[in-house]
Amino acid sequence: MSQVKESKVDQYRRSFLAQSTAIAGMTLTSGVILNSVAQAKSADQPASDKNRWGLLIDANKCSTGCNTCVTACHEENGVTGSGNPETDPQWIRKVKLTDKQTQKVQTIPLMCQHCAKPPCVDVCPTNASMKRADGVVLVDKHACIGCRYCMMACPYGARSFIHEPTTEQIYPRGQGTVESCTLCVHRIDDPNGPRNPACVEACNAEGHKAMWFGDLKDPNSEITKRLKEYGGVQIRADLGLNTGVRYQNLN
Repeated sequence: MSQVKESKVDQYRRSFLAQSTAIAGMTLTSGVILNSVAQAKSADQPASDKNRWGLLIDANKCSTGCNTCVTACHEENGVTGSGNPETDPQWIRKVKLTDKQTQKVQTIPLMCQHCAKPPCVDVCPTNASMKRADGVVLVDKHACIGCRYCMMACPYGARSFIHEPTTEQIYPRGQGTVESCTLCVHRIDDPNGPRNPACVEACNAEGHKAMWFGDLKDPNSEITKRLKEYGGVQIRADLGLNTGVRYQNLN
């Protein structure tokens, strides 16, 4: 059975490589757009490696039945669907964790972990998947050809394929491409200074205060201070990806 599956994968890869050759003439145009996205904030103030933007999530403060962060994220970024969980895009979702010994149940928000060494970037054949200098992992919609290699490579299942036409979005999105959490990059690049992502803002507004956003390289940022005082863990730390999203009080 495994030999049959491998054969199908090989056939798909050969077909994909042939298709990639056909779009070679588009590389220059896509590359120009790709560079502008990868370097944004703006032409005169590019993203800098002096920053490393990240999230910290306290699992003890994340209520089981609460989906405030999910709703806020999808409303902020115009992420909508047909109501089918199998095909609708999800930039952030709640997942349940159960301690096998104590049977304690926790739910946590899971999104793109904004890895320092993102597997999605490594496997992308068109460089559509990228990591900015400040650690934000993005997808260039102009370069994405919808091959979904990045979705297979992501160990967190954090990427979605857009099956339906998109409307009312802030960050460029398009049918037939892959997308994921951007840490609300349009808020990070606000000319007046970085603002909290929509998920963090909504969590705070509800009084849960389970999420913190900030610069992991800034010793005076609240997120760095909390990590120093209380610690934090990565999901699948064994992979050595150095994620920008950390969790506290996991089982």
